[in-house]
Amino acid sequence: NSILSCDRRCPGGSMAADLGELLVPYMPTIRVPRTGDRVFKSECAFSFDSPESEGGLYVCMNTFLGFGREHVERHYRKTGQSVYMHLKRHVKEVPAGGGAIPRRRNGKVFLDLELNRDFNGEDYEYEDEAKLVIFPDHFEIPLPNIEELPALVTIACDAVLNAPSAYKKQEPESWEEEIQVSRHARSLRQLDNGVRIPPSGWKCQKCEMRENLWLNLTDGAVLCGKWFFDGSGGNGHALEHYRETNYPLAVKLDTITPDGADIYSFEEEEAVLDPHVSEHLSHFGIDMLQMQKGTENGHHTDNKPRPRVSEWEVIQESGMKLKEVYGSGYTGIKNLGSSCYLSTVMQVLFSIPDFQRMYVGNLQRIFDYSPLDPTQDFATQMAKLGHGLLSGQYSKPPMKSELIEQVMKEEYKHQQKGISARMLKALVSRGHLEFSSNRQQDAHEFLLHMINLVERNSAGSENPSDVFRFLVEERVQCCQTRRVRYTQRVDYCIQLPAPFEAASNREELLAYEVKRKEAEENMRPPPEPVRARIPFTACLQAFTEPENVPDFWSSALQAKSAGVKTSRFASFPEYLVVQIKKFTFGVDWVPKKLDVVIDVPDFLDLNRLRATGLQAGEEELPDLMPPIVLPEDTRGMLNQLLKTPEIDEAAVMQLAEMGFPLEACRKAVYYTGNMGPEMAFNWIIAHMEEPDFAEPLTLPSMIDPGPSAGDSPTGAALLGNSPPEESIAILTSMGFPRTHSIHALKATNNNLERALDWIFTHPEEEEESDALSDMADTEPNDNAFSNANSHSDSTLSPDGDASGPRVKDGPGRYELFAFISHMGASTMSGHYVCHIKKEGRWVIYNDHKVCLSERPPKDLGYVYFYHRLSSS
Repeated sequence: NSILSCDRRCPGGSMAADLGELLVPYMPTIRVPRTGDRVFKSECAFSFDSPESEGGLYVCMNTFLGFGREHVERHYRKTGQSVYMHLKRHVKEVPAGGGAIPRRRNGKVFLDLELNRDFNGEDYEYEDEAKLVIFPDHFEIPLPNIEELPALVTIACDAVLNAPSAYKKQEPESWEEEIQVSRHARSLRQLDNGVRIPPSGWKCQKCEMRENLWLNLTDGAVLCGKWFFDGSGGNGHALEHYRETNYPLAVKLDTITPDGADIYSFEEEEAVLDPHVSEHLSHFGIDMLQMQKGTENGHHTDNKPRPRVSEWEVIQESGMKLKEVYGSGYTGIKNLGSSCYLSTVMQVLFSIPDFQRMYVGNLQRIFDYSPLDPTQDFATQMAKLGHGLLSGQYSKPPMKSELIEQVMKEEYKHQQKGISARMLKALVSRGHLEFSSNRQQDAHEFLLHMINLVERNSAGSENPSDVFRFLVEERVQCCQTRRVRYTQRVDYCIQLPAPFEAASNREELLAYEVKRKEAEENMRPPPEPVRARIPFTACLQAFTEPENVPDFWSSALQAKSAGVKTSRFASFPEYLVVQIKKFTFGVDWVPKKLDVVIDVPDFLDLNRLRATGLQAGEEELPDLMPPIVLPEDTRGMLNQLLKTPEIDEAAVMQLAEMGFPLEACRKAVYYTGNMGPEMAFNWIIAHMEEPDFAEPLTLPSMIDPGPSAGDSPTGAALLGNSPPEESIAILTSMGFPRTHSIHALKATNNNLERALDWIFTHPEEEEESDALSDMADTEPNDNAFSNANSHSDSTLSPDGDASGPRVKDGPGRYELFAFISHMGASTMSGHYVCHIKKEGRWVIYNDHKVCLSERPPKDLGYVYFYHRLSSS
């Protein structure tokens, strides 16, 4: 209140000289916004105060950052910037029978912004007020004041008042707005080579990469992108293919949706639009036109009957008179247009005490130590959102007088407005191809993205995402030799399949299918859909079943073989995230959502899934690396480290004379370790059906892998198992020390891009700690799982290695406390809501609306959140 109470306005009369003199000391700090400057005049950098708030908004005339009344003093103290423009919008309800057009009493309309758009223009009028405020004395100069202010100040004030919102300026920068149509789109030549692309199971044609894959639109080649592009791995084979063929356009395979796809032009060296992408994709058997479309909040864009009519109503609890709740922890988040995936994830994260403590508990310290531009600081924006959700400041119940007035008028207006997460969304999605767009996204993917950002920004401090982290023990068995290998990896979520064959209402489903076909043949309307009811125990059973390992290379046979993998918990997290795998692709590339209900339990006991490690009588696979395929450029750098394999040419010729391709014979002799033509012949018979059977042998790197946990009898079971040698080679070829590269890969689950980030944010530790970690890598540790198996709460890295992943191990007994539900046919469309259990009651968060839940639809959720029950 002190800011507004010191209202020392200019008295009437000629004050030009006085005002000019008053502003002289501050003139060097007053700037006119230039192209590229963002003017934050709709929201405070530290809070959700706006010009409509009681204290208005202060815009710094040097940085153009906005601050609420409680935060402007901090900026003044930190920067010494004294001149601010104070913006205030007074909103009044128009009396009954008032004019239809809102009256603007001030000529300067500075709020062409995304403020409270709940206001109906016919029901409200508003008055905008602007003035300059000079700190620290809070001297106020009403605007406009052209006669008395220096020309530079007048120009600066006009520019700020007329500047577009910071976020209106940013929105066109999202991918679908900024990119241009490729000059190759109209005239693209496509080869009639019979290539058909399946809806899943892709891998790079030149290496084993299964992510960041691009489909060349000329010849249908599926190849990987650069490993540092788009935050995912790759060896640059798509670009290499362009250099060889000059085929210009490629589409990223996992981005194809009913609305389009991400397309890159190698010749134009940028992301582009292709208006004919549907035809170009159909050339390779990908039919986009049949994909179902849907939009936010259930308003479908086509006239076909919705396949899940009741899903929208059940999940949103439509038709029930839900009681609105207000106060701390009951604040909604406005939908910015297909942003409900972000809202639901952030509501759940800030219902977890560790996130509350980290960001809201440290609010004052985070704000005090924030950088000069707090809009670009992750901790500041997380603290801002957390405080907005938990303070209750933006979720106040209506006054009694307002309620009485509504009853008298026989009308009801939603009091809840919610807060806007626009500033946080702009920050966390920056540079991300998908989240920076205005399209709907997968809430599960966004959750993992947020955990990744929290990890990156918590170096050297408390990391709230520790509560999700756990270790998975993977047991891989060679089916031929029955030998095994145990490894551990870090994870944050378990994905449960939904096995249709286990449905408890199979007869009902079969009867429905018969009726549906009859109706289709007789041109009658289809019967009421029947959902498959799948027991949760069946989902858990399917999760624990052994699965085949694609392209398994047996170190015992030194050849590709059949392998199976089972996964168990080496530690249990404090908070368990369970995703139901509801989304898949049909053979025609039409995305499908499995229409299932699953009786997800309130309480869960997973103790029987705890890992056991190497068992008596089990024999380990030898610790040998498969042949390594390195990118061409890396291979050139490391030529001195490569050795030509010894191949028995006599055995090769003996096999070739039998009619087998020469290159296949060379591979057979090499992969069987020159054990003679008979062994090589068996290898040929086992691998004849493989597509790369006759392709040339790729010479492997024989780089000395150095000491690793595998050197010890129990080494394969240690978390210290060495990352893939090709990944280590790529990092060391860039000049990073081998030990540091191994640490980085281990800490980031062998993701090269994240490993690079890790290296830059974790300078090399002292030689002593390196020596200790080397010992941990090489020496057997009989107590590798002693801590993990003790079931004690809040245990760090189970092998006792402080440099390993931090996990909070404990019993595997859990209680459900939140779930996110999705409505619609695909994660790229539709709508998300979440239900969270607070104070013993289930609460539904549907964008800005927060109400007590009458019937939480636990059986229709997509991502479930459990918290661990205490040992008692």
